[in-house]
Amino acid sequence: MDPNVNQQLMYDAHKKSLLVAYLLWWFLGWAGGHRFYLGQTGSAIAMLMIFMISSVLLLLVIGWFGYVVLGVWWLIDALLIPSMVTQCNVRLIGRLQ
Repeated sequence: MDPNVNQQLMYDAHKKSLLVAYLLWWFLGWAGGHRFYLGQTGSAIAMLMIFMISSVLLLLVIGWFGYVVLGVWWLIDALLIPSMVTQCNVRLIGRLQ
């Protein structure tokens, strides 16, 4: 099999979808689901930790601050997702070469 065809098949099988990233952002964005999907594990864990800590601190009323930070981050990510998907797919191309 031609190596270029093999690389193209591998790329098609592993590339990240913009639609899936946005669906994960919409439904699991508070937990960093879209960031886990796009390989940005560190920031995804940070989002998840902020949510979990804010949920506990909500009993002390100061948890709302974390939710506000997370909400702003979530909205900014809506604008960043296309470039995050592109970067992830470009990294994939680099690994396949």
